Amino acid sequence: MNSLAPSPVLPVPEGGARIVLATLNAKYIHASLGLRYLLANMDRHGGAGLRAQTQLREFVIGQPETRMVEDLLALQPEVIGLGVYIWNVVETTQLVRLLKTLRPGIKIVLGGPEVSHEVGEQEICRLADHVVTGWGDVSFPKLCRALLDGPQPLMKVIAGEQPPLEELALPYQDYTAEDLAQRLLYVEASRGCPFKCEFCLSALDKTAWAFDLDIFMAEMEALYRRGARNFKFVDRTFNLKIDNSVRILQFFLDRIAEAPDVFVHFEVVPDSLPDRLKELIAQFPDGALQFEVGIQSFNPEVQQRISRKQDNARTAENLRWLVTQSRAHVHADLIFGLPGETLQSFAEGFDSLHALAPHEIQFGVLKRLRGTPITRHTLEFAMAYDPHTPYTILQNSTVDFATMQRIKRFARYWDMVANSGRFSQGLAMLLAPGSAFGHFLAFSDWLWQTTGKTHEFALEKLVDLLFAHLTQVRLLAPPLVAQALLADYQASGARGRPQCLAALLGGAQKAPAAALDKHGAQRQGRHLSQQQNLRVEIQKAAAAA
Repeated sequence: MNSLAPSPVLPVPEGGARIVLATLNAKYIHASLGLRYLLANMDRHGGAGLRAQTQLREFVIGQPETRMVEDLLALQPEVIGLGVYIWNVVETTQLVRLLKTLRPGIKIVLGGPEVSHEVGEQEICRLADHVVTGWGDVSFPKLCRALLDGPQPLMKVIAGEQPPLEELALPYQDYTAEDLAQRLLYVEASRGCPFKCEFCLSALDKTAWAFDLDIFMAEMEALYRRGARNFKFVDRTFNLKIDNSVRILQFFLDRIAEAPDVFVHFEVVPDSLPDRLKELIAQFPDGALQFEVGIQSFNPEVQQRISRKQDNARTAENLRWLVTQSRAHVHADLIFGLPGETLQSFAEGFDSLHALAPHEIQFGVLKRLRGTPITRHTLEFAMAYDPHTPYTILQNSTVDFATMQRIKRFARYWDMVANSGRFSQGLAMLLAPGSAFGHFLAFSDWLWQTTGKTHEFALEKLVDLLFAHLTQVRLLAPPLVAQALLADYQASGARGRPQCLAALLGGAQKAPAAALDKHGAQRQGRHLSQQQNLRVEIQKAAAAA
């Protein structure tokens, strides 16, 4: 048969599809925005009728790949498009292996940030039939039309076409009722980023592009009217264009008056918070607004080296305002392992950030995301990365491997103890007086030496371990430590019996809600599970989101 001749139009099996869009999400609570963009644009950029032949399937990391393959093959597809990210590339590679072993005739098309760079170096790209790099909204539908109806594409790697944003169909109507009721909805008012931070894929963007705000707000209103209450904005720089930011904030503030369960998450530039934004932010109630504030490093030399422009004094001032003058929940990000950063300089930055009292410090270790300009420092700073995902830094010229391992354990324990929201009073005892970083690093080293593990700690065991460290290593008075940990434990709502609290729990009553500190109460609020899942997603995806 002539390879350029149109393929015969095959009947779509009942409940099946000629094209399937699929990905593996980190958690069920996440709903893939990228797949929904592709689905929304199938007809617009692939031709009438293509969308009707397309179905979307989302899986979750940890599900057996054979079960995923079974579900996909039951649809009898001719084309399967897979979204590939840093957190799912290992599992997706196995998925492609199985699909190609069982049905080699199915065309496998890859897209997503993980396969948009260094294509020739990846097994998953070698296994696949086609790879769309960069934006896929236009190029994927066009490719599907060619694969189904001809002429067959000659190139394996297809550079994604970047159209003007007004040429894209927005995907929000493709969130289902189940998505609205049970999942965190990803939305974007803009794409791209004007900043050039070298650890981030957005450094490759020339600028930021905003969607037509009237159209976007109409979509948000439609989602809200359908029952959507949880929104995560994926804009890299939400507060870049203040007029747009004000309008979006006012939209959600107005709806909170009639729907108090609205929850919105934004990533903001830390040194740009004009009074117009502050006036609106201050009006949001507890539990409604969450900010991701990227600090990454307070070291001016490191900032300059990685092309990060940040006014540290203004950043600190704005962060202090958010914590003390608003009721927004504030996550502040730091990255360890940047070129030239030492343990001492990072500790100083960590202590400076801790003194500003954000509700959570998201403490991550540098990852070499494919395509990012951070690689230009590899030789000068002897940057050695793990060759396997998520490509975490192993050592560099200023931090040796043993120290890097200590810090990775620190990050894990910090998330488990500090960011859990369960040790408000115990954590205050642990981190003072003096260097919060130094105290927690000592606790981290002791915890590793004592237990030899970084996962699978029951809450009761953590309470006992913290009690042991505070009383045996820090030599704090056991009755005072026990009372603090008792308050924390009861506030958490747990019902077990840590050994160190057994005597006190014998006749103790649960502390009244009024006794909880403000942030502890928030952490136990209605958005706890969503915030926890959101944190996992951000940590895994890092700057690739």
